[in-house]
Amino acid sequence: MMFWNGHGVSGWEWFAMSAGMILFWVLVITAAVLLFRALDRPRQSPRAPQGPGTPGVSSAERLLAERFARGEIDEEEYRGRLAVLHSSGPPAKS
Repeated sequence: MMFWNGHGVSGWEWFAMSAGMILFWVLVITAAVLLFRALDRPRQSPRAPQGPGTPGVSSAERLLAERFARGEIDEEEYRGRLAVLHSSGPPAKS
């Protein structure tokens, strides 16, 4: 028979099989961890404030929210000013 080399396996063959099995399981576990992390990533709302360059939230709204959070204005004033901002729309370009 071809590739039959007696009754045993040499030391290099044992090493190659062991290294191959360890590498196989490392790859399987790594793929599972990466897949789990990708699926477990939190979804972000496009309107959630994330920083100065947040699309969808104007700087006036962000400033108003910050003033409300600091307690400089009460809820009634915050909602009133926010309604004014939303009703006026974006500024006209000249």
